[in-house]
Amino acid sequence: MARVKRGTIKTKRRRNLLAQTKGMRRRIATKERAAHEALLHAGNHAFQDRRKKKGQFRRLWTIRLNASLRADGMTYSRFVHLLKKEGVAINRKMLAEMAQSEPEAFVRLLAHIRKSAK
Repeated sequence: MARVKRGTIKTKRRRNLLAQTKGMRRRIATKERAAHEALLHAGNHAFQDRRKKKGQFRRLWTIRLNASLRADGMTYSRFVHLLKKEGVAINRKMLAEMAQSEPEAFVRLLAHIRKSAK
């Protein structure tokens, strides 16, 4: 069987691996084994954090909504209850965006919800 020399392929693989760890410190950026392990961990964290990001944004929207609602004398939980009772199908992202960028429209929505709750 013919002999296969893998020098160039191995070097290319190592170069690509180390290129992915560019900017990391110490051994991780220079040693192949440490770089490979660091990339595996980085991939796991990236996967988990893509999922965590969704919950973090939902919490941010809730905080923004609650802050603007408290300024108008209502709590977040009461507001969400009234929205569901009225059948208003606007998600929290859009409500938080409305409260931040268009406060007049948000106040009108709040007045409409309060009026129908009575």
